[in-house]
This record gives sequence, C-alpha cells and structure tokens, in this order.
Amino acid sequence: MTMPSRVPEPYGHGSGANLADILERVLDKGIVIAGDIRINLLDIELLTIKLRLIVASVDKAKEMGIDWWEDDPALSTRARRSELARENAELRERLARIERLEPARTEEERESS
Repeated sequence: MTMPSRVPEPYGHGSGANLADILERVLDKGIVIAGDIRINLLDIELLTIKLRLIVASVDKAKEMGIDWWEDDPALSTRARRSELARENAELRERLARIERLEPARTEEERESS
C-alpha cells in the first residue's frame, strides 16, 4: 500500500516554465523595480527615500550603459590599481613641492636638531 505524498506539486507543473526559465528570462531582459517613500508632517517634507532596483545580467546591464562596478575600487581590482596609482602620483607631487620649499639640509644639521 503506497501513501500519497503530502508535498504539493510545484506551481506551474506541466506549464513548461520553471524557475530556471524564469530566471534566464529576467536576466536576459532585465527587470526594474522603482518606488519612493516620502514622510511629510503638515505639508513639510521631512524625508524622501528613492528606491531603484535593477535585476539583469552583467551583459544586459552593460548594454543599458550601467557599469558602475568597473570604477568602484571596492569592487574592481582595475579600479583599485588606478586609484592607488592616482594617490601615489599625488603624494609624489606633494613631496616634491615640500622638498622644493625646504632648503637642503646637511646630515649634521639634521642630527643636531
């Protein structure tokens, strides 16, 4: 004697669409969810929060012109290297300016002070 399963059949069983198909479609086409939250007191706006959520593949995002992660040093090693190179160049320039302003001191003058 077999017992019937207590687990219900998944939604859309037999409809041909499963989670993988839906995810592939969303990533291929992209989906945008947008909303605003405003808090007012006596017609005075106290707080506005704008929410924007885009779910898409990296290729689709680049196609739409969204590539902020490529320039964020926290997310991209290339951006991190360019940030470090820029900072290094600025520090070298500042050091050169300081050295030009301060006359060269001899080793004895440095030790005596």
